[in-house]
Amino acid sequence: MPSRAYSQRMLSSAALLAASALLLTACTSTEVLTDPRASAPVDTGASGMPSGEYDVIATNLDAPWSVVPLDGGALLSLRDAAQIVHLTASGATDVIATVDQAAPGGEGGLLGLALHDDGDDAWLYAYVTTASDNRILRYPVTGLPDDPQLGASTAVLTGIPKASIHNGGRLAFGPDGMLYATTGDATGGENAQDVDSLAGKILRMTPDGGVPDDNPIDGSLVYSLGHRNPQGLAWTDDGTLWASEFGQNTWDELNAIEPGANYGWPTVEGIADDDRFVDPVLQWSTAEASPSGLAAIGDTLYMAGLGGERLWVIATESDAPTASAFFVGEFGRVRDAVATASGSLWLLTNNTDGRGNPGADDDRLIEVRINASGSG
Repeated sequence: MPSRAYSQRMLSSAALLAASALLLTACTSTEVLTDPRASAPVDTGASGMPSGEYDVIATNLDAPWSVVPLDGGALLSLRDAAQIVHLTASGATDVIATVDQAAPGGEGGLLGLALHDDGDDAWLYAYVTTASDNRILRYPVTGLPDDPQLGASTAVLTGIPKASIHNGGRLAFGPDGMLYATTGDATGGENAQDVDSLAGKILRMTPDGGVPDDNPIDGSLVYSLGHRNPQGLAWTDDGTLWASEFGQNTWDELNAIEPGANYGWPTVEGIADDDRFVDPVLQWSTAEASPSGLAAIGDTLYMAGLGGERLWVIATESDAPTASAFFVGEFGRVRDAVATASGSLWLLTNNTDGRGNPGADDDRLIEVRINASGSG
């Protein structure tokens, strides 16, 4: 972890009480939470909940999109600069690669990162918007964790439809060792229902880009379809794959992903009770969420909110998961949420992406303390 000398203790007891009162109001107001299943009291002392305390471990990041924790540092992607940055244990940042194939514009550029280390070889995967498509590249990595160096990139997958918006972009390795990728509909909603298109999907592939034998559609990378612009992937301890998804004008979604399932876009948005499609487990108005990154610690999910400018904490243990809002308006736009090996949560703000209101230190990487037991 980066040095505490570089960190800043940010939340006083008085501020925590004020924030808790605000959040309790927000989570019980019918104006804020329009789906009753997404309403839950906030208990800042409960296991899995943020304690309200956090440290800032990096500042002045330029439109960051994704973060990969290392033992004593991190790797980050900068969307518009198309740079991969190493955050050292002392809090310094060094550019270790510029992705020449990237053609940043709108919501596209250098997006998700994922690290795969099998003990013999290590690879860094990057989701990149180029002049002609979205694609997944991988770089051989040496020198982990203190001095990561990247070799030449090779393409794992090309030809994912691109647009100025709705590019998806999240990468994650599952418990099965397979690489999962979220793709947006690239503004062509009909692509999401076309099983022959890579757009509007969650894809599942081997680390070298091959089609796993047990994928739900024979010979296809498509794992689920009917997505508008999913940008978060995480697995809870029970093995469930979850995805967070931008809606259009009405509902943002949290979906439990089933192999081969259809989630309805563009025919439906949000909970539709249509037997042809799988409904989201939870939904939010677009002003409350605009979700991006998603993390899991145990059976608790942590969903980053861009337009909602908050962190949603979702308890999944029961048959009816519930969500609570934290840090409402405190960090601005939150792009990514990542669990660390130490049991803390990292949040990556996104106020310099052209849609936020950046402060003097934006953008920031923030470490949030998570309660491991019932005491705060």
